[in-house]
Order: sequence, then structure tokens, then C-alpha cells
Amino acid sequence: MAKVKKSPRPKAETPKGFRDYFGAEVTQRTEMLAKIAEVYHRYGFDALETSAVETVEALGKFLPDVDRPNEGVFAWEEDNDWLALRYDMTAPLARVAAQYRNELPMPYRRYAMGPVWRNEKPGPGRFRQFYQCDADTVGAASVAADAEICAMLSDTLEAVGIERGDYVVRANNRKVLNGVMEMAGLSGDNQEAERGIVLRAIDKLDRLGEGGVRALLGSGREDESGDFTKGAGLGDEQADIVMGFMSAKRDNGAATVARLRELVGSSNVGGDGVAELEMMAELLDKQGYQAGRIEIDPSVVRGLGYYTGPVYEAELTFEIKDEKGRPRSFGSVAGGGRYDDLVKRFTGQEVPATGVSIGVDRLLAALRMKGRITAQEVGPVVVTVMDRDRMADYQAMVADLRNAGIRSEVYLGNPKNFGNQMKYADKRNSPIAIIEGGDEKERGVIQIKDLILGAQIAQNATLEEWKDRPSQIEVPRGELVAQVRKMLDGQG
Repeated sequence: MAKVKKSPRPKAETPKGFRDYFGAEVTQRTEMLAKIAEVYHRYGFDALETSAVETVEALGKFLPDVDRPNEGVFAWEEDNDWLALRYDMTAPLARVAAQYRNELPMPYRRYAMGPVWRNEKPGPGRFRQFYQCDADTVGAASVAADAEICAMLSDTLEAVGIERGDYVVRANNRKVLNGVMEMAGLSGDNQEAERGIVLRAIDKLDRLGEGGVRALLGSGREDESGDFTKGAGLGDEQADIVMGFMSAKRDNGAATVARLRELVGSSNVGGDGVAELEMMAELLDKQGYQAGRIEIDPSVVRGLGYYTGPVYEAELTFEIKDEKGRPRSFGSVAGGGRYDDLVKRFTGQEVPATGVSIGVDRLLAALRMKGRITAQEVGPVVVTVMDRDRMADYQAMVADLRNAGIRSEVYLGNPKNFGNQMKYADKRNSPIAIIEGGDEKERGVIQIKDLILGAQIAQNATLEEWKDRPSQIEVPRGELVAQVRKMLDGQG
């Protein structure tokens, strides 16, 4: 009789391009998103939560660096229809705005927070699932809506802990770039692909530098891995016009706008874009968002193809070290713009819209680098178990602590080895351990062990300091809550 072949055990590993998030990371993200939501809510935006799954038809052909609607997304066929995980929060909003257009107030102001998925090549710090935090206004054609988004983005960064001077919100207008491309001879209906390559090339200026961008404007570029990216095929004179646009930024907004007006020349669409930038600058200046917080910068274009007017991004300007130890600025953590044609795909009628998306993981990383949040959060107070037959007594202690608002838990592992309980408390980063053995029970007392002070004393302190500040105290059982709170306050 042949042996039955055993099925191999599944590998316990995270899929390529994905990652797991543990306690402190999840808590920190939740707290940061709550601060962001508070700013959005103050500006009059309402929360919206859409399905993680959309039809491929609804998502559309808007992902960068792809040629087909279902490329770059995680998609599958079901009942003769293609479904996909959302790749951003904007395409689902366009679907919602069209589907509920007779019920929603217009303009409709909403914010959304959650994971998105992109079926792209993963790399260092680049994952296929990541969090986004969006705010959009649908149904407002005025650039006052764009200016408001920029102001709100500035306020949001400061609310989460990015100090003024460590960031700048940079704004531009796609119409200006369209005018420049018109002057460079790229306005034909048959040149959409070339315009898309130009947009994505400019958007990579920070990463590739002028040389890399110019290569993409021309025949193309080969990266360090040997992968080749096809270029836009522009001639030298055409490329010079585009590169001149990218270097049009001057010392102040008025001078920058004047230079842009020269570059767009007789282009009507370019002239409209310059006028909108002037209006945005005036509105923001009146609200106190002067240069240093929000400024006009022609190098901002955004890579997605659906933008039709103002575009903007938030850049963190403080210095960090890259993987080779070289200093560089942290870079962009948010971006967005106006997309007046997106809802039109569903309704056939133009519906103006503008919005911004914050890269949650990148902003969290920036806050950690600035010391605004720590990588490890304080764990719960641990009530140890000295006698498993008295579990009810220990549960009563933890109930008293929880009712007083103190995070706490009873050790629920095997209580036989007390040392293992202390190791558990250490792994949990617990600030305090509660101990009540049989002797303490008879005398009506408990032991409260300051685990943070104990660790500091063990590492640094002298014997005299140990005597002055004992890391373990004995108190009456009735003083459990008061003494734990006092000890926690002393730990800061």
C-alpha cells in the first residue's frame, strides 16, 4: 500500500511587498489619524468610508506608469465583471459623488482614511499595501477650494507635530504646464502618451535630478538595475522649454508667476493657469499662509493623469541620512490637486473637484525621526499571579485599575515560574508589576514594583540611590489605585 503523501506545512511569512503592523505602530497611527481628523472636521469635512473593492471600470485608467486599466491593481474576474482592490481614495470618491449626486450636499466635503493596494514592484520602504488619509471637495469650481486644501494641509502638519520651518506646501497648476507643453509642440490629440511621460518625468525630479529627467524627456533612461524606461522622445529645443519651466521658481511668488507668464506665452490655457495661481497666492496670503508655509513652485506636477488644474504637495525640509549616510531632505509626505474630469466619467457632466492625500506611513516615520513619537509605547500594568487558586483576587485588582482608567492586565500564562512573568512584563514594556503572595494576602498588603525605575537603577545607579528611591514598595491593598497612579505620575 502506497504511503499517503503529507501536505507540506504552509510557510509562515508575509507576502512580498506587504508588512505586518504591531501594537505601538497601530496605536501611533490611530492617534495621528485622530489629530488629522480633528483638523479636517474643524474645516467642515465629513467622514466617508467606502468599500475596499471597486469595479475596474470605476477605478479607471489613472495609475502612473501603466498602460491598461487592470495593470497595477489587484484584480479578479467575477460574474463576467472585473473587480479590484482600490489603489487610492479618489477614484472611489468619484464613484460615490456620481452615485449619490441627488442626495449629497454640493459642494460635498469629505475625508477618508484607510489602506490602499497597488500591484507594483516593491522596494525599500515601498509596499503594495499602505495607508492613505484624504480630504476632498467635490462641486466647487473656485480655486478658493484649492487654497483651502493647502491651508488645511499646513494646519494638519503642525497639528501632528511638524513644526513650522520643517515643512513647506508647494503649489503649481497643471494648466500652466499644459501651456508650456503647447509651446513645446506637445498639444496634439495623438501626443497624449508623450505628455504622460513628460508629467511623470518632471514628478521624479527630486529622485532622479535634472540629468535623469532630461533623459526621460528624450530617448529614455536605464536605472541601476538595468531596467529601461522609455522616454518622451522630445528634441533638444522641446526639452529645453520643459526644463525651463521646472527652473522657473524665483525668490517670491509674484516673481515666479511673472516668469511662468513668460513661459506660457500666447497659450490661453497656460494664461488661465497663471491667473489661478495668482488668485490662490492672494487668498493664502490674506489668511496668513505666507512663503515658508505655502509657496508657488513650478516643479510640482504630480504623476497621476487625472489632474486638471492646481496641484500641490507637502514636503518635509528637515535633513536626514539616506541608506549610504548622505544628507538629504526627508521629502514629500502629501500631495493632491484638482481633477474636474473624474466624476464626469460617470455622469457625462463636468463636476469640479479638488483634494489631497497624506502618506500615513511616511508621516509617521517623519514624526519618529523628529522625536515627536517614540518607537515603543508604554505597556499595561501587569498583575502577577502567585497563587493560581486566587485568580479572582487578581482579577479584582485589575478591575479596580481599569475602572480608574489605568491600562492593566492579569498575567494569564503559566504562573509556575515568577521569573517568566517578569520577562513577560519586560517584553510588554510594562511600567509596573503588582505582586500579592500568600503572606501579603494574610497581612492585607501588596507589593508594587516600579519596573522602569528598577531597570534604570540596575543599569546606572549606585547603592545609595537604590536606598533613596526603592523600586519596590509595600502598601495596603486598599491603596492599590492611588499608589499605582502616583508611581505612574513619577515615571512621567
